[in-house]
Amino acid sequence: MPDASFPLLVIVIVLAVGFGIVNGFNDATNAIAPAIGTRALSPQRALIIAVIANFTGAATGTAVAHTIGKGIIIQDVISYQTIIAALISIIVWGWFATWLGLPISIHHGFIAGLAAAGMAVAGNAAVVWSVMQRVLSAVIIAPSLGFIGGFIIMLGLYWFLHKSRRDRMRRVFSRMQYASTFFMAYSHGKNDGQMPIGVITMALVIYYNDVGIWDRLSVLNPDTWWVIVVSAAAISIGTALGGQRVVKTVGMRMTNLRPVQGFTAHLTAASVIETASHFGIPVSTTHCVCASVMGVGSTQRFSAVRWGIAGNIVIAWILTFPICGILGYVFTLLLNMVF
Repeated sequence: MPDASFPLLVIVIVLAVGFGIVNGFNDATNAIAPAIGTRALSPQRALIIAVIANFTGAATGTAVAHTIGKGIIIQDVISYQTIIAALISIIVWGWFATWLGLPISIHHGFIAGLAAAGMAVAGNAAVVWSVMQRVLSAVIIAPSLGFIGGFIIMLGLYWFLHKSRRDRMRRVFSRMQYASTFFMAYSHGKNDGQMPIGVITMALVIYYNDVGIWDRLSVLNPDTWWVIVVSAAAISIGTALGGQRVVKTVGMRMTNLRPVQGFTAHLTAASVIETASHFGIPVSTTHCVCASVMGVGSTQRFSAVRWGIAGNIVIAWILTFPICGILGYVFTLLLNMVF
């Protein structure tokens, strides 16, 4: 017989699925925006590739899920209330930002909401600041690597291919964007796609009072496989729904991209994200892709990037932390009054 906390477990799972869908709707669309912006792939083909790749990435590896579930706040303050508050915070902000066409970091929004939810319960001592320092450092380092890497690789390709015919290079890199789009979406799934997995596992640990679930978390384990599959499916569904406004902002409005530039932006951003995933460091696909697009766009001339639009995106990145933090704190206080 389920105990009295079973309805709360169900609420967490439902919200985690919604969280994954919002992630796919906003964050994952950045993975396909450069390919659509260069017109190398049709929106339909790009979405199909992204859905498959996101599912594959989310189903392989759990390092980031462990960081999300065990590393942000201490075990003593992890409760249904703190988890639900953090989920509601990022779902609300994520949907609003997508409606505005602003690419944001769903990843960092949830982390900010969860940290603030913990602080509402136990103050500053609730947050594992050593892990938060790694996360906050990645906010600066990851997009910086994306911008610099995109700029340098793009210059290298210009130098290497400067004698090649433009029409031939367009055809070659248009085809290569199939592979780079898959790599980009796969890396997104392997990093951002791990978040719902970490959230559901946190709730299961509370429900069963068994921290050993973290050690058994695997797509091959008969008890936990569904956590990974449901989470991967959620982010894939969100990607399939598509955030068209976000795609236009990143792939078309920020700068004019050619296939070689779209390929370079994908390759650079995906490499940064894949490396971070290996070490279990949550990074933002939005930050990495947008920074890489700015980097490759800047190789034409500095004014080729529409810095006003880029500035709005950066402002949205910055606002994500305090907005989700405030929402997470307030929702936790309200939930603690109800339950």
